[in-house]
Amino acid sequence: MRSAPTILHLDMDAFYAAAEQAAKPSLRGKPVVVGGIGTRGVVATASYEARRFGVHSAMPVAQARRLCPNAAYLMPRFALYRSVSEQVMELLGRLSPLVEPLSLDEAFVDLEAGGVADDSVSARRAGERLRVDIRAVTGLTGSVGLAGSKMLAKIASEQAKPDGLVLIEPGTERELLGPMPVRILPGVGPATGEHLRRAGMTTVADLAEAGEDELVRLLGKAHGVSLYQMALGHDDRPVVAERDAKSVSVEDTFEVDLHDRVRVRNEVVRLSDRCVQRLRAAGRSGRTVVLKVRRYDFSTLTRSETLRGPTDDPTVVREAAGRLLESVDTTGGVRLLGVGVTGLADFTQEDLFAQAAGERAEAAEEAEDSEAGEAGKAGGAGGGGEPVAPVPEPPPERRWLAGQDVRHSVYGAGWVQGSGVGRVTVRFEEPTSPPGRVRTFKVDDPDLVPSDPLPLVRAAGDQVGSSPASRPKSPSEAAASEEAASGEAISSP
Repeated sequence: MRSAPTILHLDMDAFYAAAEQAAKPSLRGKPVVVGGIGTRGVVATASYEARRFGVHSAMPVAQARRLCPNAAYLMPRFALYRSVSEQVMELLGRLSPLVEPLSLDEAFVDLEAGGVADDSVSARRAGERLRVDIRAVTGLTGSVGLAGSKMLAKIASEQAKPDGLVLIEPGTERELLGPMPVRILPGVGPATGEHLRRAGMTTVADLAEAGEDELVRLLGKAHGVSLYQMALGHDDRPVVAERDAKSVSVEDTFEVDLHDRVRVRNEVVRLSDRCVQRLRAAGRSGRTVVLKVRRYDFSTLTRSETLRGPTDDPTVVREAAGRLLESVDTTGGVRLLGVGVTGLADFTQEDLFAQAAGERAEAAEEAEDSEAGEAGKAGGAGGGGEPVAPVPEPPPERRWLAGQDVRHSVYGAGWVQGSGVGRVTVRFEEPTSPPGRVRTFKVDDPDLVPSDPLPLVRAAGDQVGSSPASRPKSPSEAAASEEAASGEAISSP
């Protein structure tokens, strides 16, 4: 425990929802819910306006819609959130070399290591300056907690919400923690909390009075000793700049239960490929493949297979996940599938997977032989050796998601409010403009394309309405804009 409150915890306020409100002027001051917008979606973040109706994170979106039917329900835009998070983390990095990110919107900072604080006055000054800088750079607000330990700094930032700062003076920890519920302590979840309640312990003061021996008897040595120390306000965990990921995983929840075994297998293959993409992006490999299956009755099964060595080979991961799937009964229907890799390493053992490489080479040869045969058939069918041109398939209908960034060649930048029955409704506005107008187009309108998120804060020297995207364009400008947009378009996540 430190004698000065030089550990800072930052938690951005309703981060995803606040970013959406900052990006969409028409939603400011109104309830916004970010998450899966389907019938089985889950709330990722709710704005404070939506929380007044009882909406909260991890709640099924169907329940949120019943509680707050007039909220704006938007798909997450992680490209925007990551961009803002990078700006915030850069500001934290200016305070100290020891920054421990916990997520996109949350981090610990060791102010003492950065030389910016050594007592309560300097720590508070650093925290207040950080809040001002975050608002200036991102347009968003964050809550700051300052204390002599990570546990207390996190508790302080929770008390500071929204848009505040709370400093816990060293020496006041037990007085502060005493009346708080036991769930406030790290490691006390619903099961442990209920176990302690049955033993007559509902507050942190109850834990301190019970003593270490009683907590060890109830919870085991490791958990009991740790919980007793935290109940006394003791936490000596350091701020760690590098936090190694323990696993990489992806999962999908389906709108309708999957009953077709072939479809389930294809989804496992798709998830395996996505998992390997994330694995390679992180420069890692893994030794254990994990399959997660949530069935129609909400029962969740997890199966795993440990390989002979770490790999980032998609074929190996696909095959392992496929073998794991064979051991799971999916006849009643599947509502969620997930594929993950654990036991991460920074190297691969390619020689252990030569078989998979050989299989891929054989498949490639077979594909080439098949293409050659088809070409020969086509030549013969043409009568004079002329190949028969394949009949082109019609392009699939474009899909627009609520909240998605778009750009129109005439009306500029906007976002999707909704789509259906062949139409898409777009509100044209920018983060720095007044609330914009709504227009409806056909889903295949060639003038409407997906777009990158716009910055939430206007750069110095820019003026509202001065950017080409914020005003109608002449025909020549529209053509140039459309060409540029089509070259820069990205697919919606």
